[in-house]
Amino acid sequence: MRIDVANFYGDGIGNPQVPKRFQILQKHRAPIRSAVIAAVVVASALLAFQFARTRKPATAELPKQTAPIAAQDKSVAVLPFENLSSDKENAFFAQGIQDEIITTLSRISGLRVISRTSTARYSSAPENLPEIARQLHVTNVLEGSVQKAGDRVHINVQLIRADNDAHLWAQSYDRQLTDIFRVEAEVAKSIADSLQATLSPQEKARVETKPTDNADAYVLYLRGRDYQRRPDNLLQDFQTAINFYDQAIKLDPKFALAHARLSATASVMYHFFEPTENWKQKADAEALESLRLQPNLGEGHLALGLYHYYIEGDYDAALRELKLAAEVLPNDGDVGLYIAAVQRRRGDLTQALAAYQHAEQIDPRNSVMLYDASQTYFGLRDWRTAAERMDRVLALSPDSFNVKVQRGYIEFYWKGSTAPIKAALQSLPPNFDPDGFATFARWDVSLMDRDADAAEKALVNCPLDTITSQTGVALPKSYLHACVSLVRGDTAKAQTEFEAARPAIEKLVKDSPEDGTRRAQLGLLYAFLGRKEDALREGKRAMELKPITHDVIEGAVIEVFYTLICARLEMADEAISRIERLLTTPFAVDYDDASITLSDLRQRWEWDPVRKDPRFQKILASPEPKTIYK
Repeated sequence: MRIDVANFYGDGIGNPQVPKRFQILQKHRAPIRSAVIAAVVVASALLAFQFARTRKPATAELPKQTAPIAAQDKSVAVLPFENLSSDKENAFFAQGIQDEIITTLSRISGLRVISRTSTARYSSAPENLPEIARQLHVTNVLEGSVQKAGDRVHINVQLIRADNDAHLWAQSYDRQLTDIFRVEAEVAKSIADSLQATLSPQEKARVETKPTDNADAYVLYLRGRDYQRRPDNLLQDFQTAINFYDQAIKLDPKFALAHARLSATASVMYHFFEPTENWKQKADAEALESLRLQPNLGEGHLALGLYHYYIEGDYDAALRELKLAAEVLPNDGDVGLYIAAVQRRRGDLTQALAAYQHAEQIDPRNSVMLYDASQTYFGLRDWRTAAERMDRVLALSPDSFNVKVQRGYIEFYWKGSTAPIKAALQSLPPNFDPDGFATFARWDVSLMDRDADAAEKALVNCPLDTITSQTGVALPKSYLHACVSLVRGDTAKAQTEFEAARPAIEKLVKDSPEDGTRRAQLGLLYAFLGRKEDALREGKRAMELKPITHDVIEGAVIEVFYTLICARLEMADEAISRIERLLTTPFAVDYDDASITLSDLRQRWEWDPVRKDPRFQKILASPEPKTIYK
């Protein structure tokens, strides 16, 4: 169940300083002459800003430009930086500079900074700044461009008050790559000065801290961040991010920020894909190393919080670290989202909903937050609100195939039709099947329609030997073929195929003995094989490892697996009793067969063993009960 966030982010100048020669002129000349001089100053400033706005490459570093401003709202959005490099492969670098400037700004409590996730879909220098500012709930916008050539970088930035296009500050930097961190710090401090936000000594020190002295390590780090933050939460993207972080750390073992990001990604790997001891140890060691190197690193506390949350299931420790991260990163949206996610997983769902609603008010176009909120409403079976939030995610990330397909599933649970799922799958590019995602969905929806031929065709067309399910379990293709054979009524063939799949699924449990979801999946396999004692043992052990009282999300899904086991073993009394309870249980829903809604019960083949039971028929004839939560 991919239901958590898998995506992580001088004095005031009310009157700008005027060169001394202009002070003398203003003191001794008539007012009309002062006005002329002021006009010249403003025209010069506007010319410099026009230079920056048109993004023309420059070779010389320009002096900082400022314009008079009044007291104003201290909110700012950093728009995507334009990549002016001749090598378009450097697009990740321009995005990385934008991301790191946002991160640096997020350390300043006197500012309200919009996340990169919210600004990612805008152009670099849009014409409709007032409308964009309204959408983002900000007053000020930072635009920029980056040109990288070898070890030199040219950066243009300008801060604009969006409602009247007043240019508050601009600067052009032409630096060595090794000096890029000083640029990020200067930009952040200049924005704070322009918006009259005072930095505390601690904030000033954090802003000025260089993450690494190794330019090559920094470029590798930015590549890792590019893959880590991609919206579809693919196994292959997280693996690539980890590879880049590892390379960066080899070049600079003291790169605390890279250690922190590596730890966070390892926690995601453990939680969603491979809950093995190797990932557990890596996540723990890298988080601790980041904090050893830099004890006040907010990203380090965030990483350690994710370790406690995703791996240890120690929610008190997770919240403690996340709150420490929030003190250092007061504007980092990821921290607030993870705090909400921990509240959600421990069952404090009213608090979690309030946290998501608050985050939405602050950062209204953050697709990660909207997605996470949608998943929360999905888990509460509030289909209408879940669909509305998911539609907003799609408007912001129209190419997100995972979101498209999940939106189709929401429609199925809400209205009982599989057509939206199939339409979403048809919209995907041909042969587009990362991690077997599309194949699994095609297999699943085809079997819901009792179209065994279509399910078989989807499997045959997939070159992968294992296909990752929505619960994150890598299922051997023989298991999925066996399910097709069951739907066809060919029990003998199904038994042969289930037996062929058994060693691989048993190995998953052997490699991750404390993972409840994999044990529950093994229990269901044993049930299909008719091994009743083994099936019940694994199902009960799974519930012991991940009780719903401790983890309302995975615990609920594991209980659905156990209910499927009971149904397959024709334990009708137990199965139906559990169905009645789970229909009102939060998060006993998922984007596959580990789900209990009226639409699932009516359409999925897995419930056929109890389908003719009068009590089951009565459930199907009743309206869907309201999900109960606190």
